[in-house]
Order: sequence, then structure tokens, then C-alpha cells
Amino acid sequence: MIKVYREKDYAAMSRRAADIIAAEIILRPDCILGLATGSTPIGTYENLVEKYQAGELDFAKVRTFNLDEYVGLTPDNDQSYHYFMKDHLFSHVNIDMDNTHVPDGAAADLDAACKAYDAAMIAAGGTDIQLLGLGQNGHVGFNEPADAFPTGTHIVELTQSTIEANSRLFDDISEVPTRAITMGIMNIFLAKKILLVANGPKKADAVKKMLYGPVTPDVPASILQLHPDVTVVVDEEALPEMK
Repeated sequence: MIKVYREKDYAAMSRRAADIIAAEIILRPDCILGLATGSTPIGTYENLVEKYQAGELDFAKVRTFNLDEYVGLTPDNDQSYHYFMKDHLFSHVNIDMDNTHVPDGAAADLDAACKAYDAAMIAAGGTDIQLLGLGQNGHVGFNEPADAFPTGTHIVELTQSTIEANSRLFDDISEVPTRAITMGIMNIFLAKKILLVANGPKKADAVKKMLYGPVTPDVPASILQLHPDVTVVVDEEALPEMK
């Protein structure tokens, strides 16, 4: 089942998403959050930090699992997703860094790193709520359009469209890594609840296909139609057909 909230703009979308995550933390102080990176969730994290600073949230017992990481970037690289999470959330709240997990894209044995991440998630019982962004080509995490849905954590070659979309965060497109380590659909479906955020006109086609199109690995996010508890929060530009 998919519940859709259509908000006026990015700020309203971010507030709504943060409220949903905050409710989970308040109801279950030791909850497990699945977290995403990229530009879309930044506003959500900013709102969560504000709630923490206002004394509304306590992250002391919260555990987290991130969706993905670039292959070849060490955690101290300012373009890594380890660094991103510290910069936008972890360094601003009272979370125990030992309770945070991000795939190891710099591992000497990437296959072993994938298996270890799967094992850690299964041992934890999956996430209580998984935050997702949405790629212009319908990818979630770095699960790109393919012939089949990938299951567990795996290494993926990024499509040119994803590289171009992510290049806005780098000084030059040549600096964007071409491979990533990402959770698969199995990991995402371990979540008891899924929260997807998307904004802007460039995401409108992907949102439409995700919600109303056939379930197909050509649009990886379409698989969410089969999860029992999905909330999608978008702005008006990402879902214009509802006007």
C-alpha cells in the first residue's frame, strides 16, 4: 500500500518527511533508521537537527543503516556518503557513531563487504523505517534499471544519467565515481515502513511510473508497489498530474 502526501514545495516536503521520521524515534527511541543521501533528503535532515536542538528528539539509542556508498572513496573523503551523513546529521545530534552503518566502498574485498552488510542488516532485523530518494531513471539506492531486481547488497556500475545527475555535487563530472556499493531490493524490503521523498519537475516522470506504472526492473522504484507500508512525500512539481 502506498500513501502519498503532495506538499506545496521542497520545504513543506522536507518538514513532512522529518515529522514522519521523528514520530518513529519518539515512539521507538531505539529504532533502526534506514538513511539516504543526495540532495533531496538534506532538508529532511535539517528539520530533524532542528527538532533535536529544540529538545524534541533523542538519538542516543537510535541505530542507522545507510543505503549506499561510492566505490573507492574513503570515509574521510568529503564526497563520500560517510562524510555526507556526518556533515548533515550525525555531527549535529547525539547519535552514537558506533550505531551508524554505511557500506564500505573502500574495502579491499568488496564482495565480502557486501555480504557483511547483508548479515548485519539481517541480524538487526531490518530497519523500522527506510528513507529513500528517487533517481530520474527510477532508481532507488543505486539500484539502476536492469533486467532483474537485485536482491542483496552489491556493486553496481552507475549509468551515465546517474553520473550526470550526481555531478552537481562535484567540481567536475570526471571526479564522479562510476561504481557504488548499494543495498539491494531485499535489504530495502526488510524495512517495516518505507518513506520516499522526491521533488522537482525532473522527478515527475519517475514518480508517475513508480506509482502508476507496471512493476518492472526497468523502473526499480516500481517494486515499492508490492511493499505493505510505503509513504511517498513529493512536492507539486514532482506530481503535477494531481492538480
